[in-house]
Amino acid sequence: MKSIVILISGRGSNMQALIEAKLPARIAAVISNRPNAPGLEIAKMHGCETIVLDQRSYPERAAFDVALMETIDAYSPDLIALAGFMRILGDDFVNHYQGKILNIHPSLLPAFPGLNPHRQALRDGVKIHGCTVHFVTVQMDCGPIIIQAAVQIMPDDTEETVAARVLQQEHRIYPEAVRWFIEGRLTLSENHVNVSKARFDDAVLYSPSPGLNR
Repeated sequence: MKSIVILISGRGSNMQALIEAKLPARIAAVISNRPNAPGLEIAKMHGCETIVLDQRSYPERAAFDVALMETIDAYSPDLIALAGFMRILGDDFVNHYQGKILNIHPSLLPAFPGLNPHRQALRDGVKIHGCTVHFVTVQMDCGPIIIQAAVQIMPDDTEETVAARVLQQEHRIYPEAVRWFIEGRLTLSENHVNVSKARFDDAVLYSPSPGLNR
């Protein structure tokens, strides 16, 4: 059975979604760079091995990356899933696991990379927002896109209401993307990801919906 290492920094809701999805893989370990991350207790409740690598113990970014690589390599995982891991990983780390790191970002990339994507979306007045699962590359939030989910932005939305609605979709699509990876259904062609046996239809999401004013 293939194995996954999950990296977290906070509450770990996407980690929990991966664990509870009953994927055809073993969660080898959950690693946090913050000792007080609430997700650690959730992982323990699900019987997962947990490890803390406190980033404050490593004054140099490269030293932390080396320690993290050594810790991960001890498990020989097939996949590394970033689930709210709030730390930029260095080029050497990313290249070491090229094609084996997935991340979920709360925007429809390439729109609104980086921090505060919901604030950016509301500021720019977009009508459709969402989330993206992608392969991690050395350029932040620019890796090949695997799957996206969209939500409408409502006139009275706040950052909090948008974040809650997007998070529901994150919990839906991240396990799906990880399942595809584990099942060997993803292939990379330049910067494009193809999914074998994926079902597509001609549905289109409009925002505002044409039917809202009828």
